[in-house]
Amino acid sequence: MCGVAGIATTDVPDPAMVTTMCGILAHRGPDGDGFHTGDHIALGMRRLAIIDVAGGDQPVYSEDRSVVAVFNGEIYNFAELRRELLSRGHTFRTGSDSECLVHLYEEHGDELVHHLRGMFAFALWDAKERRLLLARDRVGKKPLYYRATGEALMFASELKALTAVAPESREVDLVALHHYLTYQYVPAPWSIFRGIRKLPPGHVLTWQDGRMRVRRYWTPDFTPAGPVDEREAAERTRELLLDATRVRMVSERPLGAFLSGGIDSSAVVAAMARVAEGPVKTFAVGFDDARFDERVHARVVAQRYGTDHHEFVVGASALDILPTLAWYFDEPFADASAIPSFYVAKLSRQHVTVALNGDGGDESFGGYTRYALMARTARFRVPGAVQPAFGHLGRLLLDTERPGAYRRRAGLALSMLGKSPERRYAWLMSYFTTDEKHAVYSAELLRELSGTDSYALMDRAFRASRADSLVNRLMDVDVNTYLPGDLLAKVDITTMANSLEARSPFLDHRLMEWAARLPAHLKVRGGTTKYLLKKAMEDWLPPELLHRPKQGFGVPLGHWLRTGLRDVARDVLTDRTARSRGFFRPESVQALLDGHDAGENRTRQLWALMQFELWHRRFVDQPLSGPPVADPVGGK
Repeated sequence: MCGVAGIATTDVPDPAMVTTMCGILAHRGPDGDGFHTGDHIALGMRRLAIIDVAGGDQPVYSEDRSVVAVFNGEIYNFAELRRELLSRGHTFRTGSDSECLVHLYEEHGDELVHHLRGMFAFALWDAKERRLLLARDRVGKKPLYYRATGEALMFASELKALTAVAPESREVDLVALHHYLTYQYVPAPWSIFRGIRKLPPGHVLTWQDGRMRVRRYWTPDFTPAGPVDEREAAERTRELLLDATRVRMVSERPLGAFLSGGIDSSAVVAAMARVAEGPVKTFAVGFDDARFDERVHARVVAQRYGTDHHEFVVGASALDILPTLAWYFDEPFADASAIPSFYVAKLSRQHVTVALNGDGGDESFGGYTRYALMARTARFRVPGAVQPAFGHLGRLLLDTERPGAYRRRAGLALSMLGKSPERRYAWLMSYFTTDEKHAVYSAELLRELSGTDSYALMDRAFRASRADSLVNRLMDVDVNTYLPGDLLAKVDITTMANSLEARSPFLDHRLMEWAARLPAHLKVRGGTTKYLLKKAMEDWLPPELLHRPKQGFGVPLGHWLRTGLRDVARDVLTDRTARSRGFFRPESVQALLDGHDAGENRTRQLWALMQFELWHRRFVDQPLSGPPVADPVGGK
């Protein structure tokens, strides 16, 4: 944990309340002739030591101590950068990757970010120029929050650090809440607290003399590069994955891998086995419910490569960790796969300190079945006059039919038809549709959010894409929205909560940039997803794994909400505390609970409301304190 260093010693909160990187930059204001007299910066850091364990403490300084930096993450090409910087006459005091930052800044200024290969969020203070630079890695593996006022800029890797320093900021941003209920996470640049923002992935922020500027420095290009030979592309995929895996296996601490049984994590384990000197340690979680349990597929890969394999079964009792998750996530977060993610991280940490995973494979190689679904429905155009009827019938089928039923699939198709591609995709990704949010909002919240359209975020992401095909455009949109907002936040938080570092070879920017420019037919072909990646892995993975339907990291949440979690959900959502918020209509929330009991599928809506309520009780209703104690990993 790190203490936040404030403008004065009285500004320092309890160190047990915050983690990682934090700081305050205060501007003293102009003197009599209008020139600024100086600035004050205070930095704090406590790291999970992986590289230069003994000597890599932070902050780090340039030779004359005029440049100082704190850093969260890993720079995988630090050895190469270090050699280059030494040849240019720079002196290093440590063997850590973080010290490269100050010397790279001396050489390249703000453009140092283009020389980094890794995951990072860092703050760098240039004392000569009285200038602060904040930066976040290209895809958003590491978080970075900030709060700007007229006289100060505060920043931290955790939202709770800023609210500890500025408790007056603990006021719900209603627009952020509105977006959260649509997408299950709070999208950047919003945070759930008014006045606090997230620095978006691939962006830098500069602050000098009270003036702030935010700009983007990296954008993946999904424009196809030209004709591609399929066999050569498969070979290049293997080469890039091996290289990305190799550089992520540099560690002074024990290292392993998450193994879900899907293609991406299995491909990473296969690559690791080709690089590692001994057996790879692998970790999997599953469920008693066979529909959600992929352990049997993980075992196939573990046996093929002779890994040191470990498993854990997640049951409904695992929901006891919900208060713990609410504390670590800082914001409401409704992706239920955070539960198994937390447990696989906890299991892994009993054996290793670093774990590789398969994150990013879907967004680079076209792995989601929704890409194929969107491609099929794009061929249909429905006259505007009948669009409402299609939507009403589709919603009826979705709400009443069981998952996987033919009539429910028909309901999905009917609901999508007639919408523009961006609105169709936004609807497909929604936890609450616009109409569903309006039905549950209180009259006051409806007035406050009048004219605020969460789907406009998807419109902008579509317009920003330069891709020439729908499939590539969808992946471009996901790289800029769902990947950093949901998947990467989930993995970073659940692993860091267990003092485990997660590394993702498929998120190597060199691999991502190459894959982005592949033509769409090498990613999604007909109903086949990940076409090229499957071809590339034919010699590495068994055919039964390559060609089985995508399962995902699902959770039997709908069943839990009708059984073991039923009473908890009703208590959380309908007690006096929840009803007193004034955000939602109590009768509408009750209708969602009753409808789910009666067989309607209200899982996502109920879970999103529950996570918001649990978060509110933890971060708004009471003073900040340390996390609850989670149950230890045990089980089968």
